[in-house]
Amino acid sequence: MNRINLLVTIPEPLRSQILGAGTRELIDRLATPTYNGDGHNWSPEELAAHLPGQEAVLASWGLAPLDERVLANADRLKIVAYAAGSVKGWANDALFERGIVISHAASRIADSVADYTLLLAMMGLRRPQDFDRQMKAGAPWPKPPQLEQYEISGRKVGLLGFGYVGRRTTALFRGVGAQVNAYDPYVPAEAMAAAGAIKAELDEILTNCQVVSVHLPVTPETRHLIGARELALLPAGCVFINTARAWVIDQEALLAELRRGRIWAALDVFEQEPLAVDHPFRTLDNVLLSPHVAGMTRDSYYGLTANMMAEIERFFQGEPLRYQVTREALARMA
Repeated sequence: MNRINLLVTIPEPLRSQILGAGTRELIDRLATPTYNGDGHNWSPEELAAHLPGQEAVLASWGLAPLDERVLANADRLKIVAYAAGSVKGWANDALFERGIVISHAASRIADSVADYTLLLAMMGLRRPQDFDRQMKAGAPWPKPPQLEQYEISGRKVGLLGFGYVGRRTTALFRGVGAQVNAYDPYVPAEAMAAAGAIKAELDEILTNCQVVSVHLPVTPETRHLIGARELALLPAGCVFINTARAWVIDQEALLAELRRGRIWAALDVFEQEPLAVDHPFRTLDNVLLSPHVAGMTRDSYYGLTANMMAEIERFFQGEPLRYQVTREALARMA
């Protein structure tokens, strides 16, 4: 395989945070790289100026939209490998029209999100954070009848959405003995069964599952899919988790339901981020908050560029890609 002309658009300091030593060695072996040395994400004009002669782009967060104006300079570009999650901010029909292949690393982030989802589910069922807070406050030693705790094994878990994260989460929950039910109108029951999940309708999951976790994308159909009616269906004591997007849930309805004290929630995403310091969510003991970090692990960060460089290598060796984004798939993605 001839050396590839590779444009790495990722500036410092992000590049050092997600480009591990092994990936740098692969770049040096396969390519003649051009790195973004400007210390900021390139504007469309700056990006366009660097595209002539480049056969592949390795990019990450902050990539400018690759529209017709920018692509006019892409005389040899064949593939854009995006070492991050959603491609919606920069991908468009202009790329598909030119036959430029898109690949992305959302599935690598999914591993960390799934890991975090299992952790949150078990924290909701066992509440170690509550015991920590009580002991530090000098609360009386609890008696066994007061302990509302449950094992994850044997629990009915409901997943809303069965994309990359839904599939990874299914494997983890199945590994600890939970029964996984999933709602996703775009995924057939056979595909869910092959991954270890039972296809179910939305109301079935909300009514019957003790753990409900949201993994739906941002689409017109998912806007406030979970509102007051849906939240009222959750059984008392339900563990409700959102590591996807706040878009899916009516935040006012969720706040009202949490104030009733019927359910426990773990929220990693919010309509406005950072979450306001005076937001009512911060005052509730039955909600665990985290600052949009479900996918942020050192493993996933290094894995982003590692997966995408491996994808670039497969592409130029004529091998099937693992993470290609098609025009049809793009419409359903987060």
